[in-house]
Amino acid sequence: MLSFTTPLKLTSIFPPKSFIFPRKPNNYLIPTKVYNPKMSSFGGFSISAQLNTNNESKTLIEYVGKGGIDVGDDLVILVDHLQYACKKIAALIASPFNSTLSKTLAPSDNISGSSRDSPKPLDIVSNDILLSSLQNSGKVAVVASEENDAPIWFSDDAPFVVVMDPLDGSRNIDASIPTGTIFGVYNRLVELDNLPQEEKATLNSLQSGSKLVAAGYVLYSSATIFCVTFGSGVHSFTLDHSTGDFILTHPSIKIPSRGQIYSVNDARYFDWPEGLRQYIDTVRQGKGRYPKKYSARYICSLVADFHRTLLYGGIAMNPRDHLRLVYEANPLSYVAEQAGGKGSDGKRKILAIQPAKLHQRLPLFLGSPEDIEELESYGDIQQKVNPGYEV
Repeated sequence: MLSFTTPLKLTSIFPPKSFIFPRKPNNYLIPTKVYNPKMSSFGGFSISAQLNTNNESKTLIEYVGKGGIDVGDDLVILVDHLQYACKKIAALIASPFNSTLSKTLAPSDNISGSSRDSPKPLDIVSNDILLSSLQNSGKVAVVASEENDAPIWFSDDAPFVVVMDPLDGSRNIDASIPTGTIFGVYNRLVELDNLPQEEKATLNSLQSGSKLVAAGYVLYSSATIFCVTFGSGVHSFTLDHSTGDFILTHPSIKIPSRGQIYSVNDARYFDWPEGLRQYIDTVRQGKGRYPKKYSARYICSLVADFHRTLLYGGIAMNPRDHLRLVYEANPLSYVAEQAGGKGSDGKRKILAIQPAKLHQRLPLFLGSPEDIEELESYGDIQQKVNPGYEV
């Protein structure tokens, strides 16, 4: 497991829970667990709440519980602990203390082999927050994290397996650029229970993305967004800092069948294969199957680029063998497909790929179905030249 020697006192980073998420004012004449104000007041400013047609909106836990889609008690408990951990990470990212946690660790501590992708103390703290919360849920048998060399076994009888990238895009934090947490949930493979612990931990974590029972991401930006699917549509919840609840704001998200935006690092244009260069040249001139010129939007934060693509359509991509199949590509491809989109490595459907190792890397293309199909029709779109690190 990665670690660093600088002592961190989390109690000094996080103010009391009541300070981060103050109690609801007494003049809210509504039941404790119902969020139904037409107006919310923050520091004297009134803001209209964009609620659904009956002016009611559910919290994340209400939505997944028996009064909502009812994903089952075990999964509700897991989601509750996951959302709590992500609230702590959101508070940490927004804290003035994070500047001391955003410095890169020594490259020798980095399992990825790239000094640019070396983990930072903030990555490790986020990882520890999530691991602690998931273990406390009592519902997770094993966790595989991008920040750990091997999976961590928690329990022999807990029902779920969690894979995660605790803090994607953390190198952008000093510039206040959005970051995110990516996660996927599988059922524990009970047929492996008699195997040695290390072996069953690895095999449980290497399940195909097609076997996911839940997946999603949390975007830490101007708002904190918890976007999740349980295999029947994609739903997005926004953190209300006045109550500490994630509130359903974007139910049943559907990605447009085609967008007008591509998201990729154009600086690597001359390292791209001919097919990818030809595709980009074509669509930005408005000469593709969609007769309008495409625009480039690139944040260099996977969760942020994907979130925009999910809402507006188009493609978010990294053509290099760079992104992790287990921790990033599988969960986000599952979300994309549940929203009507596609996830591809340029040749194959991501969810059809059987992971061979925990930190396996591959190219990733996510987005609108018509855009992905048009891109794949150009054939040679995977970048194999100058990947930027040892694969």
